[in-house]
Amino acid sequence: MSVKLRINNQIRAQELRVIDAEDGNLGVMSFADALARAKEKGLDLIEISPDIVPPVAKIMDYGKFQYEQSKKNKKIKAHAHVTETKTVQVKIGTSEHDLGIKAKKVSEWLKDGHRVRADLYLAGRAKYMDEKFLKSRLERILVLISENYKVADPFKKAQKGYSIVLEREGKNAGATEKLENDKNK
Repeated sequence: MSVKLRINNQIRAQELRVIDAEDGNLGVMSFADALARAKEKGLDLIEISPDIVPPVAKIMDYGKFQYEQSKKNKKIKAHAHVTETKTVQVKIGTSEHDLGIKAKKVSEWLKDGHRVRADLYLAGRAKYMDEKFLKSRLERILVLISENYKVADPFKKAQKGYSIVLEREGKNAGATEKLENDKNK
């Protein structure tokens, strides 16, 4: 936990909204009364929300509070999904069968929530071919992708050819419709 919590005598507020682990919300009371009630039970007074007026404090064991917070943080960290940009590379002469296999892999990546960069690798004289022709070669794989997607970064000249970046789209638009809309722009 990055925020340093104040406990017991470290709390600066004169009035606190106090919550007890057993009795629930005790309402707004003075700092002295809240601390006395915590000491009486043999527990700590922990300032949970210092930014609101009046601040919220909870009466409970500080060690138990730290344990619960670490469990919450671990759970949040476990459920966090890190998106990665995956790359698929095609060439001008890539066969339809190979494009189908690559499109299937791209669909899986999009389904998992990753971004995908499709690169058209150009070698030698291919770099100087007609731009429309080169874009059409890259579009061949986009038509084969079964997952719905949107274009995050449009066709652009990259260091070794052309590339396009795709992201997963909501369930309402189809991949081929999106491709045709992008062609018309």
